Amino acid sequence: MDDQQAILIKIKELKATHRDLDDAIARVAESPPFDQVTLQRLKKRKLAIRDQLGRMENKLIPDIIA
Repeated sequence: MDDQQAILIKIKELKATHRDLDDAIARVAESPPFDQVTLQRLKKRKLAIRDQLGRMENKLIPDIIA
């Protein structure tokens, strides 16, 4: 497996984790006495995964020197 395939697999895993966190955030927010600290932690984790996802996707784009 080459680097590009490994990156694509990692991107797929990160997208799945991001989607799972989105669902978890929705479930926590729906329950009436929701825990604000838990919600903030989930949102921070989701944001970190989104940033990591962006870095991984940038690795797929070749550097072009103009």
